[in-house]
Amino acid sequence: MILLLVSPVLARGQVQNVFGGMVRGDLGEKKIALVFTGHEFAEAGEEILKTLGQHRAKAAFFFTGDFYRNPDFENLIIQIKGKGHYLSAHSDKHLLYCDWGKRDSLLVTKVAFLEDLERNYDEMRRFGVDKSEAPFFLPPYEWYNDSISAWTREAGLHLINFSSGTRSHADYTDPSMPNYVDSQKILHSILDYESSQPQGLNGFILLMHIGVGPKRVDKFHAQIPVLLQTLRSRGYEFVSLSELFPIEVREPSK
Repeated sequence: MILLLVSPVLARGQVQNVFGGMVRGDLGEKKIALVFTGHEFAEAGEEILKTLGQHRAKAAFFFTGDFYRNPDFENLIIQIKGKGHYLSAHSDKHLLYCDWGKRDSLLVTKVAFLEDLERNYDEMRRFGVDKSEAPFFLPPYEWYNDSISAWTREAGLHLINFSSGTRSHADYTDPSMPNYVDSQKILHSILDYESSQPQGLNGFILLMHIGVGPKRVDKFHAQIPVLLQTLRSRGYEFVSLSELFPIEVREPSK
């Protein structure tokens, strides 16, 4: 089993990495990157864009190739790009890269990984998003290992993942699942973590889903206005990934 030791407290200016993926930025800055992923569903998209606009917040959206190909989502993608949000890749077919129980066991070859990733970027180009404008990649299922991170770097990209500690990423769960978390508990998990940790949510990648399907009636996106308002009142700024992780990135073309 591959082990990676991560210090629980990082010095100002450092970036936290797990298995080669960037998962948290500078702990000395009250900055948060809002991230939304999408594959099959997008029922929250319009409301999320409205909320982001009302709170003058930018976000990053990571979609699969299947999402970009879906004609039902075309107008939403155009809106996201037109409003200056970041668009990038989440794999073409939402592949599971490595075993859930044995993380160092790959389920894809390097060739299959790179071909799938390139197909994702091919679909993005139809919307005028070039790979040079979208260097951050978020793996499907938010599950990867050091090999996937290395292959991502070889492709000229930077792998990121959500910051651990809250339940924001559980917004996809529905009542039939043993790991179901209702929206109030998700909201409280974020705000409680912020108030209980020495560095709060500094440098956080806060991940949510743009759609979760009909099985979950209690949609978390309804809580996002309260979440953003509360965090802003606590002094947080919602920033782009390129500000959280300063690398040379071309500005998105509109």
